Amino acid sequence: MSTLIEQAVEARIVAAAPRMASIPATLGYDARDPFAVRMSFPAAATLEGVDVCWTFARELLATGVREPAGLGDVRVRPYGYDRTVLEFHAMEGTAIVHIRTGELERFLADTKALVPVGEESLHVDVDSDLAELLRQA
Repeated sequence: MSTLIEQAVEARIVAAAPRMASIPATLGYDARDPFAVRMSFPAAATLEGVDVCWTFARELLATGVREPAGLGDVRVRPYGYDRTVLEFHAMEGTAIVHIRTGELERFLADTKALVPVGEESLHVDVDSDLAELLRQA
């Protein structure tokens, strides 16, 4: 059984112009890192011209589709009846994207089918992770 989930989503960048540009993005989840989700943007969609990947809590995304969540670099909140706003804050600036809430809910359902909420700690190999950290030190 695969421990990875990847889902392509259409993100719309919020800009000063009235029309928002649509960009491809990918949501990712790995059962070996069960508390986290990743959102990746291709180089063509970034100001620096490099691939960008944000990692943040699955719980933040799950909460943010229903109510505003997050105080740090990643913030998520509902927008209208069918969109969710994700804000990514970095020293270089802030990126704000809209994603269809249904796409996020499908992704979250897939992650919960792989690792149910509350069972994340059963999928963490603390000994292996600690050994890897010590090897890198």
